[in-house]
Amino acid sequence: MYQRRRFLAVATVSAVIGTAGFMPSVSQAASGRNGENKGSYAETHGLTADDVKNINALNERALTLGQPGKSRAELPPSASAFFRAPEVVDDREIPPAEPLNRMPDAYQAYGGRATTVVNNYIRKWQQVYSHRDGQAQQMTEEQREKLSYGCVGVTWVNSGPYPTNKLAFAFFDENKYKNDLENTRPRPNETQAEFEGRIAKGSFDEGKGFKRARDVASIMNKALENSHDEGTYIDNLKTELANNDDALLHEDSRSNFYSALRNTPSFKERDGGNYDPSKMKAVIYSKHFWSGQDQRGSSDKRKYGDPDAFRPDQNTGLVDMSKDRNIPRSPANPGESWINFDYGWFGAQTEADADKTIWTHANHYHAPNSDVGPMDVYESKFRNWSAGYADFDRGAYVVTFIPKSWNTAPAKVKQGWP
Repeated sequence: MYQRRRFLAVATVSAVIGTAGFMPSVSQAASGRNGENKGSYAETHGLTADDVKNINALNERALTLGQPGKSRAELPPSASAFFRAPEVVDDREIPPAEPLNRMPDAYQAYGGRATTVVNNYIRKWQQVYSHRDGQAQQMTEEQREKLSYGCVGVTWVNSGPYPTNKLAFAFFDENKYKNDLENTRPRPNETQAEFEGRIAKGSFDEGKGFKRARDVASIMNKALENSHDEGTYIDNLKTELANNDDALLHEDSRSNFYSALRNTPSFKERDGGNYDPSKMKAVIYSKHFWSGQDQRGSSDKRKYGDPDAFRPDQNTGLVDMSKDRNIPRSPANPGESWINFDYGWFGAQTEADADKTIWTHANHYHAPNSDVGPMDVYESKFRNWSAGYADFDRGAYVVTFIPKSWNTAPAKVKQGWP
């Protein structure tokens, strides 16, 4: 029965892609620089519409649980729906503990991606990423609970308290966008909304957005050195920005940029930064999401993308994520269902060539005894990660902080295992 359901799921989604997925706005947006053409997230992972509904709800739940003190009234619509909808079932399971001394097996590598089961990722995490003050740590039940949420969980277990996405960077080529709008025309059967969404998607450069986030993190890390209070850190940060002639210097003092450190939970914790900036380091993760999230706006923009949404400031590269409600793309055709977001963990790798960097993410939450199935963990090279899916038309690169004593962001990450 399980195999039949899975086959029907793929057949159904493939039929949708056959009639709607060849829309240029989808196929073009989903094409990676390495020539790989990615369709929908559901198609790639063999998910049904019900699976997607559960994944979206549990993604929201993970995000919400990672932000202590939020009341249900403050939850975004999709998260609130999780608590109201009886048809959404949390069949997620916490992966079992793994012995601290057990070495991981090699991942299965194909193209730009290496894949492993969640249990094996736990073994690698314990050997490579878990260290606190130089000592390897066994992944706790609480950490395995976080990890079990899937792509959200991978970032969550590495960043500590769930990051807030407030310090996000991207690159949008205004000249390319204007030129393509003026000098190209919609493709056959492509509506104006699809055309504009496709052109906007193609004007974002994830490589340059990632570079901008890395440059900012580097400046922040220099400012953190020998700064034992926040005032000194801010002064040092402004000096570094001035030395680099960086436009972020002119951000308002109340900007997310200047308040990012104090708003990081682990900065205040006794076993974290303990209010000492010199004990913290700036690291990076990435989020892929859909632009058309304004539920009061045009239905076409919710289906095909909002060209004006989530564009970075042209001077600083900062993206205003305040309107990111984690709402997935709206279906344009019967049977379509889209994932609300995808997270990838980078940390503080020092590999200069972006294409050689490794991004850790996952397929979905861990439900080995359900139709969704067990969670797999991926290590993708940048080209594979940035290619995305038809579910997403925005990629943001986010700077957050973790204590230096944590080794969840090693300088070098080798794909898979030697």
